[in-house]
Amino acid sequence: MADPKGFLTHDRELPARRPVDVRIRDWREVYEDFPKPALTKQAARCMDCGIPFCHNGCPLGNLIPEWNDLVYRDDWREAIERLHATNNFPEFTGRLCPAPCEAACVLGINSDPVAIKRVEVEIIDRAFSEGWVTPQPPEAKTGKRVAVVGSGPAGLAAAQQLTRAGHDVVVFERADRIGGLLRYGIPEFKMEKRHVDRRLEQMEAEGTEFRTGVNVGVDVTVAELREEFDAIVLAGGATAWRDLPVPGRDLKGVYQAMEYLPPANRDMAASPISAEGRHVVVIGGGDTGADCIGTAIRQGAASVTQLEIMPQPPAARPDSQPWPTYPMLFKMESAHEELEAGAGDRVYAVSTTEFLGDEDGDVRALRLVEVEGPASGFRQVPGSEREIPAELVTLAMGFVGPEKGPLLTDLAALASREFFDPRGNVARGTSYETAVDGVFAAGDMGRGQSLIVWAIAEGRSAAAAVDEYLTGRTALPVAIPPTARSLV
Repeated sequence: MADPKGFLTHDRELPARRPVDVRIRDWREVYEDFPKPALTKQAARCMDCGIPFCHNGCPLGNLIPEWNDLVYRDDWREAIERLHATNNFPEFTGRLCPAPCEAACVLGINSDPVAIKRVEVEIIDRAFSEGWVTPQPPEAKTGKRVAVVGSGPAGLAAAQQLTRAGHDVVVFERADRIGGLLRYGIPEFKMEKRHVDRRLEQMEAEGTEFRTGVNVGVDVTVAELREEFDAIVLAGGATAWRDLPVPGRDLKGVYQAMEYLPPANRDMAASPISAEGRHVVVIGGGDTGADCIGTAIRQGAASVTQLEIMPQPPAARPDSQPWPTYPMLFKMESAHEELEAGAGDRVYAVSTTEFLGDEDGDVRALRLVEVEGPASGFRQVPGSEREIPAELVTLAMGFVGPEKGPLLTDLAALASREFFDPRGNVARGTSYETAVDGVFAAGDMGRGQSLIVWAIAEGRSAAAAVDEYLTGRTALPVAIPPTARSLV
């Protein structure tokens, strides 16, 4: 513990966001630089607890007290070594993870938790700027070939671990560029894609091969994949989105969030689906909904309204969600700040009942009704119906599991037992193996919709299982079993 009084003498502090009227004119990340003295103070707030519950909050098992202490002591080179020991991609988690580690921070019992994410980001950004992040090719090759299907965080983590173990790894991605949702689902203002690109350069230098524009199951059959490779890792994510089957759903201008965000991320200046001059409604109050808000504002929307069926969350941790669980709290993300600074609003405890169209078949408004719930089953409040203008609607209501396309249906036909679990995800055994020999599943495809830290943790763990399957032993770390769940 570098500073025994740090948590008493320093308050929690985060870098300032760029002014709203400035940042909505570009697509760069919203945060300003964080001065080194301020960061040192934040690292000093870590108490180096006897039982650091931040380890339990994070499925990666990040050695948080250790690298906080190293940052305080100005030993950045060792700090990145400790950070990379458990996390392949801290530049992703530090920007995108909602930080269950901070929710589990012991200091958070009666004070503000340590700014763990900010310290993490500064460590990895410093390491890249100093040239400390270099390729780590294997010392020897095994001659075994592994296919990884999907290039999101789970697939990339599995691929990097397996490549470093000496296997020949090929990552298949059906999009035109590598990265999965990191590439086309996350807007630039949350994470600039240069962070993805520089990590991919490292992986290519280590020997990982990437093949884009390949829809496995269609362009390459399951039989061909099994013929060419000794093992397969399924890491395609939970990309089957939840729909809203109400009257008017087929009107033009009503899109799924993942129909709206990828084109905007491909071409920020000229997306084929633009909010410019339109009244936009975002249905869904999570992170994806916030991404739609920030994107629509930058495209020049006339107004943006976010609808959420749940009541407004509390500002402080409720008794029903005690420490160290991850509480559902009212959040003010950068996009929400931009929403409130302009012509926008967040509306809670409402349900959409109908989309209304004009004579050309374009959506022009939606009908909503107030609801009581969830304890009452979201009972509609009589007399609360109303219309709001809606010329572009995005559905950001989450995902229900992996797509049941040719890849999974063909594998299911080969399965020795049930290929899917009761929730429709790919069923796994204790070592991430599926019901098809030599085929493993990691990330949301097996877990269901989850967080980026869980995806990376599963990718690392599945890699260890594959390595042992191919060679009879493994030195790769196992972060979590597939049955692990978040603190509740």
